[in-house]
Amino acid sequence: MKESTEDRNPASIGIDAKPVEEILRIINEEDRKVAEAIAGQLHNIAAAVEALAGTIQKGGRVFFVGAGTSGRLGVIEAAELPPTFGVSPEGFQAMIAGGPEAVFRSVEAAEDDEMMGGKALEDHGFSGSDALVTLSASGRTPFVVGALRKAGEMSARSISIVCNQGTPMEELSEIAIVVEVGPEVVAGSTRMKAGTAQKLVLNMLTTAAMIRLGKVYDGYMVGVQPTSRKLKDRAIRMVRETAGLDPEAARESLERARWDPKVAIMMAKTGCSQEEARKSLDESGGSLRLALKKEETA
Repeated sequence: MKESTEDRNPASIGIDAKPVEEILRIINEEDRKVAEAIAGQLHNIAAAVEALAGTIQKGGRVFFVGAGTSGRLGVIEAAELPPTFGVSPEGFQAMIAGGPEAVFRSVEAAEDDEMMGGKALEDHGFSGSDALVTLSASGRTPFVVGALRKAGEMSARSISIVCNQGTPMEELSEIAIVVEVGPEVVAGSTRMKAGTAQKLVLNMLTTAAMIRLGKVYDGYMVGVQPTSRKLKDRAIRMVRETAGLDPEAARESLERARWDPKVAIMMAKTGCSQEEARKSLDESGGSLRLALKKEETA
């Protein structure tokens, strides 16, 4: 099968003889094509969002698997979700061909071992109640294909994000997101458009899933864990603007809520106690909007 991501890009012919600004213009124009390519996959991305949200609601975990750039993007996603949305690190895990060392230093040959992909899932306790998100520009990376085969044996939900049509990963996954970005500015350098495409899709996939799970309210990340000065300032701002409080009152509300923005907003908007706010949120599946609506109609 011919892989468009490996082809030479006509726009790059003679690029090494061009001025720097012209080189940058070419790269920028190619990057513009990524969002357009993703737009054609919104239906599949939506299906993947529902699959992830459903898995998490039932207590399942999400595993990201890839090699090289794709694997590192999965690692980033798993690392950033807990502090951003207040979810458990155990619930979002990442595996990269070559192991943790490959995050910082290339271990290219590791991606060629299909059996290790399945073994990596087994070693991390992956089960049929979990969901697998696989990433590969080519769509045929053996390590990732092995993980997909293992997930299939367990009848687990599986999603693939690839940049070529008609690949083994597309065939093996339950939901395939195929973002055809075409040839790279530097032929085969899939850390460029293909990597950008995968990161943008991951952003959409996980953010929309978190929104579906009530981790966002009116555009604010109300599930955030304010563990730093920056995040505490952000929490104060969201409580102040959402509940109509001055900065000092917003801070006091957060302190009484043990720095849980959802609880602080519930207390400020309804006048309920911390215990009542937590109970209402629990009964509403963690959704601040549903909890507030419930209090309004009580």
